[in-house]
Amino acid sequence: MKFVDEASIRVQAGDGGNGCISFRREKFIPLGGPDGGDGGDGGSVWLLADEGLNTLIDFRHQRQFRAQRGQNGMGSQMSGRGGEDCVIRVPVGTVITNLDTGEIIGDLATHGQRLKVAAGGYGGRGNEKFKSSTNRAPRKATPGTPGETRELRLELKLLADVGLLGFPNAGKSTFIRAVSAATPRVADYPFTTLQPHLGVVRIETDRSFVIADIPGLIEGAAEGAGLGIRFLKHLARTRLLLHVVDLLPLDGVEPGAQVRTIEHELQRFDIALAQRPRWLVLNKADLLTPEEAQARALEVVRELDWREPWFVVSAATRSGTWEVCLKIQTFLDGLRATTRRAEADAADVRMRPEGEA
Repeated sequence: MKFVDEASIRVQAGDGGNGCISFRREKFIPLGGPDGGDGGDGGSVWLLADEGLNTLIDFRHQRQFRAQRGQNGMGSQMSGRGGEDCVIRVPVGTVITNLDTGEIIGDLATHGQRLKVAAGGYGGRGNEKFKSSTNRAPRKATPGTPGETRELRLELKLLADVGLLGFPNAGKSTFIRAVSAATPRVADYPFTTLQPHLGVVRIETDRSFVIADIPGLIEGAAEGAGLGIRFLKHLARTRLLLHVVDLLPLDGVEPGAQVRTIEHELQRFDIALAQRPRWLVLNKADLLTPEEAQARALEVVRELDWREPWFVVSAATRSGTWEVCLKIQTFLDGLRATTRRAEADAADVRMRPEGEA
């Protein structure tokens, strides 16, 4: 299936039904009075996050969605039936933006989460609602209000704990194949990865994390060189970045220069993403002796004055990859524990009586 991570759609909620003007007409009941019912409310348009979807490709074929109109009111004080809602399924991780205002309406980050993107119109009132002691035969009813219409942009941002980035052919796809069940294409030429891939790394039965592999970056990606930076948004939700570097690059660009180039492109794309924790993974150690690989790795680390954790691995032989995964799981467990403590402290503060220290 082709991976599509952006789409534009038009949604239109249903109009409300019109109120009814009617009078009771039955044998032996003179002056029966007004009995016009209200119109039904129009249906609304909802987006529903579904973990069974992983692309927005369906919206390339259908771009317009409409909810049902409310039924008009009827006599005998019968209200019209409300219009059925239109529910649109989207992948988990979809961000919804109003194209007219540029406002982000919502972010569907969990399975089953719903978001109303267009509200249905209200049904009009029938003449029965306008009767009074001074107006016993009102000939007035109100029309239903129109439903909302919106132009929306849907943008998919993958949900992953860890993101891989680096130059093309650095071994990112081989790394994710080595540590998870993901099967991205691997070959000995650049840009074999043309779309993001997700893999689940399972450390224990109840301890795991999700890792994302995106197409490689090159110098000038911000200007559209290579595949550009359109896939960097899929790292926006990650908590940790793994910067995979080839110890013996085929293109002759030194590992240190590769790291600085990617750092520059990250800063141009998003300062917050560039400041996220980033670990260095020096790959393809199997092409050197253990002593040579360690010595070359130390040269790179010293050249960069690297302060974050770094690792020497061979994704092709899986040497050192498990140790990296264990470190990642420990790091993520620490972040989750910190978050839980902060939430517990905030809840404790909310529950304290006012004025208590």
